[in-house]
Amino acid sequence: MFKDFFYFTKSQRIGIIVLLVLIALMWMVDLSLPYILPTSTESDTAFVAQVEAFEKTLEDRDSLLKLAWKAKYESKWPTSNSPTPSFSLFSFDPNTLDSSGFVRLGLRPYIATNILKYRSRGGKFRTPNDFSRVYGISTEKFEQLQPFISIASNDHALSDSLKTNKKEHKQDLIVDINTADTSTLMKVKGIGVGYAKKIIGYRKVLGGYIKVEQLKEIFGMTVENYERIKPFCKIGVCEIQKILVNRASVTKLSAHPYLRFYKAKAIYELRRNKGKLHTISEIAALPEFNQEDVEKIEPYLSFEASSNTQ
Repeated sequence: MFKDFFYFTKSQRIGIIVLLVLIALMWMVDLSLPYILPTSTESDTAFVAQVEAFEKTLEDRDSLLKLAWKAKYESKWPTSNSPTPSFSLFSFDPNTLDSSGFVRLGLRPYIATNILKYRSRGGKFRTPNDFSRVYGISTEKFEQLQPFISIASNDHALSDSLKTNKKEHKQDLIVDINTADTSTLMKVKGIGVGYAKKIIGYRKVLGGYIKVEQLKEIFGMTVENYERIKPFCKIGVCEIQKILVNRASVTKLSAHPYLRFYKAKAIYELRRNKGKLHTISEIAALPEFNQEDVEKIEPYLSFEASSNTQ
């Protein structure tokens, strides 16, 4: 049995012998290759040299980038170690001097840019001390420049005085909010074109103002602005445009800010049931109205056959 297990045919024995011979040949070739083909150190040395040269270029590029970044950083945010550029001192007007002039005074370019931006937005230096508030100017630098600041005389004080007087004159004007047009309303401080249009628009839908407090009902009117314009608004003699209660449709009634649809519908149904309404007390009896509603709408309703209507 053991003999049968290790028994090989003739072809199998030949295959095993060939395999062993090939393994032996490969082993011998592997051992002899270093002697047949010696390793060239020259190519290795050249390759290493190329790698080192490439790494050196990377280091040089990084160094240049660092220097460029440092120069840019220090130009905007100077440090105590940054070199101080040379400068000269001369008399100057900060309201007219150009950027190169500020640089010649020893100010850094970004400070000169800040000054020009401030002036482009309408900023003015009225006194030498105003110049000390420019962003980037140190106390030491301002003290150095202060004796050389020469601001041209101007009429700013007179202009400010005239503007103040103009504003005060504008505030003294009292307008009738029932008759004033847009331009007249805009003469009141606190009333711009937007508020003026809203005041007139609300006046039309109301039928006229009966008291100044109604301005508070205008959409967008703040408490602060109402208190500001209130002393300069008045109610003059003006006929209120009234609604004919016994003729108006639901649509006409509901167009008034104090009625709206469900209240207008209640008045219309009451009129249809009774035939004709005579006094406000009949409307006051409706469950849709409270005492405040009645007081607000009463001046705008007419129970006559004809009247000034909207």
